[in-house]
Amino acid sequence: MAVVAIATGLTVSCGSQAAQPQAKAGGRSFTVAAAGDVLIHPELVEQASKDAKETGRGKAGLDFGPLMAGVKPVISKADLAICHMETPVGKPEGPFEGYPEFLVPPQILTTLKDVGYDTCSTASNHTFDHGLKAVRRTLNTMDEVGLGHTGSARTPKEAEQINIRDVNGVKVAHLAYSWESFLNPTPAKESWAFNRSSTDEVKKAEKRARDKGAEVVILSLHWGLEHYNEPSIPQLNMAQRITEETGVDLIIGHHSHVVQPIQKVNGTWVAYSLGNQVARHSSPTGLTEEGAIGWFEFRETADGWDVSARYRTTLVNVPPEIEAGDKAPKGAVKDLRVVDVQQELEDPEGLSDDRIARYRLAEDRTRGFLYNRGAPGGDGLKRLSLEK
Repeated sequence: MAVVAIATGLTVSCGSQAAQPQAKAGGRSFTVAAAGDVLIHPELVEQASKDAKETGRGKAGLDFGPLMAGVKPVISKADLAICHMETPVGKPEGPFEGYPEFLVPPQILTTLKDVGYDTCSTASNHTFDHGLKAVRRTLNTMDEVGLGHTGSARTPKEAEQINIRDVNGVKVAHLAYSWESFLNPTPAKESWAFNRSSTDEVKKAEKRARDKGAEVVILSLHWGLEHYNEPSIPQLNMAQRITEETGVDLIIGHHSHVVQPIQKVNGTWVAYSLGNQVARHSSPTGLTEEGAIGWFEFRETADGWDVSARYRTTLVNVPPEIEAGDKAPKGAVKDLRVVDVQQELEDPEGLSDDRIARYRLAEDRTRGFLYNRGAPGGDGLKRLSLEK
C-alpha cells in the first residue's frame, strides 16, 4: 500500500509576493486541518443504518464510518484536526430529530474520532435545541470517545476553562463562539453554558488562554447568513475587529452551509465558512453538498508564527431520488458519501462522465468562492496536494 504524505508547499514564492518569514533555528511547527459543519439529517441516519447492516459494525444498528471514510486520509494526517459539531446528540437507540430542533445519533462522534478529529467546536444556533440536558449528554459523549470540545459547558466552572492541547510541543488553545438561536435561546439562569459571539468576550477568553500558557489561539465562529457564498457585513466587521484587537492566530467560520472565501485580514487567516463537511438538506442545492477542508501550517519564526494556508475540496455524494419502479441513471451514486474531490479526479477509473463533470464543477466552484476576496495573490492560498 502506498504511504500517503502531505505536501505542504513550503517553498518561497517569487514575483510580487512578500518574502516569507525565516523559520527559527530549531523552531517548532504543526499542521491544523479544519472542516465545515457536521449536520446529521435524517437521511444520513438512514444511510448509517443501511451501512451497519452491510459492515456489521457501529452501535445500536448505526455505522457512520463508510459515510465519512473519504476524508480520513487528509484529516488523520494533521497534527491537530478540528471539527464543528453543529447539533446535540441523543441516546444511541434514539429517538432522533432533524430540522428545526436537531437531536442526532451519538455514534457520529465515534466516527469523527476514528476519522482523525481531535477536538470540536460545539457553539452553534442549535446548541440548545434540547436544553442543558442534551448539552451535557453531548459533551459527556465527546469525553467518552476522546474528542475535545469548546463552545458550550456543563457547569459554570467548566465554562471558565480553556481547551488547550499540546500539539508537537506547542500549547494550542481552541475557542468557539456563536450567535444564539431565536427558536431555542439559552435560559438566563444557564447563560454560562453557551459562548455567545462577542469580540469583547473573545478578547477576554484569549487573555485567559494566554495566561494559562497558550502559545497559539484558534477561534471557531458560527456567524454570517445561511446559503450566501459571500461573508456578510457583520462578519467582515467582526473579522476586522478580532484581527486588530486580539492576538488570535486563526479564525475558522461556520454556519452558512456553503463555502465562503479564505483570506488574510490584518495578517491573520480568516476562513469565513468551510461549508458543510457532511449534511443532507431536504432540498439539496448543489452548493450545500460542497465543502472545503482548510489546512494550515504553523511555523515558528523569530517574530512569532508564520501560517500558510491550503485547502482540499469535499463533496457529499447524494443518490438521485427514484420513483418506485424506476431505475437509477447509469453511473449514478448509490449511497450518501463524503468524498475527497481531488482524489476522485486524480483516480477517475470507473466513474461516469456525469460524475466526473460533477466533481470538476465542485472543484472549480469551490476554488472560485475561496479565492473571491483575493487569497491567491499576496495571501498565498493554494490547493493542498497529497503525494503517494
